Amino acid sequence: MAARGSRNAQARTSAERARLHTARTRWHEGQIRRRARDNTIAAVVGGLIVVAAIGSQVVHAQVTAPEPTPSVTPTSTPSDAPSESPSPDTTQTPSE
Repeated sequence: MAARGSRNAQARTSAERARLHTARTRWHEGQIRRRARDNTIAAVVGGLIVVAAIGSQVVHAQVTAPEPTPSVTPTSTPSDAPSESPSPDTTQTPSE
């Protein structure tokens, strides 16, 4: 009689172990699928952010008026430097 009871207990223990193993395997596979899905979503969202940033820069560059190009304008500033024109000669030269 004891043999019949112990065999039944072993079967129950074995069935419980198989059930736990199946549950853990399914959970692990679910984790792998979830990580792959999360990585895909993160890549798509990251790509959209990069495309949006580039697009906003292009729109901003087209909408904003370009800055005027600098041009050289002559300025008349007083200078203390001697002028290049010949100065009147104070010595007289004999003229013929």
